[in-house]
Amino acid sequence: MYLDRLFRLMAEKQASDLFITCGAPINIKVNGVVSPVSTQSMDVESVRRIAYELMSKEQAREFENEMEMNLSHLDRAVGNFRVNIFRQRGSISLVIRFVRSHIPTFEQLRLPQVLLNIVSERRGLVLIAGATGSGKSTTLAAMIDYRNANRSGHILTIEDPIEYLFEHKRSLVNQREIGVDTHSFQKALANALREAPDLIMIGEIRDRETMQQALLHTLTGHLCLATLHANNSYHALSRIINLFPYDARSGLLSDLSIGLRAIVCQRLIRNKDGDLQPAVEILLNTSLIAELIKNGEITQIKEAMEQSLYPGSQTFEQALCRLYLDGIVTYDESMAASDSPTNLAWLINQNAPTARVEAMSSGESGSDPRRGGADFGAMHIEPDMLDRTH
Repeated sequence: MYLDRLFRLMAEKQASDLFITCGAPINIKVNGVVSPVSTQSMDVESVRRIAYELMSKEQAREFENEMEMNLSHLDRAVGNFRVNIFRQRGSISLVIRFVRSHIPTFEQLRLPQVLLNIVSERRGLVLIAGATGSGKSTTLAAMIDYRNANRSGHILTIEDPIEYLFEHKRSLVNQREIGVDTHSFQKALANALREAPDLIMIGEIRDRETMQQALLHTLTGHLCLATLHANNSYHALSRIINLFPYDARSGLLSDLSIGLRAIVCQRLIRNKDGDLQPAVEILLNTSLIAELIKNGEITQIKEAMEQSLYPGSQTFEQALCRLYLDGIVTYDESMAASDSPTNLAWLINQNAPTARVEAMSSGESGSDPRRGGADFGAMHIEPDMLDRTH
């Protein structure tokens, strides 16, 4: 089958995505770079045939009504794929993401160690935010698999679709897929408390009802992890608030100030080896942050993060500074990924050895093996440091 060859090609090239659209060759994305796999353009009927080959009869009927379809496809020889089928300019297009069966570890992803403590908590809401394709699902999977391997309990995931397949380790893991195992996030979450979970993972918060359920489970003593599309912590909080009508926001802010444990935002940037590397912003819900949230003073949160000495919290600029000073990414790459290049340049100059600052000012941006790593903001945090009273 033609699809089998495409799936094998994705695995061989370690491609993250495959694009099939009419009037263009099939393209794959490898390390963030999209390139064609052939010179032959796809015609309408060929794309349609591939799309319907991937869908069941029920899914095909839904696609014809809704003109959108998300599904998982398992190729036993290669692995699991997440498929999005949609219409554009009157024809069908597909984007297929390769979901590797191997879940990367924290060490492989170079994630901050504070996330290990966060996912070991007994209760609280943890949001993993970022743009599409920023690696949110992979970071979330790494956190859950760490919990799975190190703590007993029941992990319940609700996903659309399932992206990583977890094995039962110290924990029992039940994974529910929207449209296959349950009709909606709302219905699955409404019944989740009857399923005695210790950790609930929500694939994505898209609406007010899902956010309300996430907070409900958090405030009844559960650890709840979810993804959200947002560029940074401030944007994530703004998105949540804007899901609710004005007259409901006071109660929402109060619940968030109590239930939120952390917001983890990430972006993928290219490291010196040519691979994609997460740069991670972490907002921990300290007493100060909780007070700002409760009072609706969201615009003051970034300044509070920049001035915070609380172990584990870091802005994007602090994360990028560390990656640069540790020799993982180039100066230009860190600047391009920054929200505030001016602040990042200041941080680098404050934390870099004198020789390195002089080299930067003369236009050199290559690596210097003699330089030391960043010395600000120790990343280790003990679990009990997250316990606080408001």
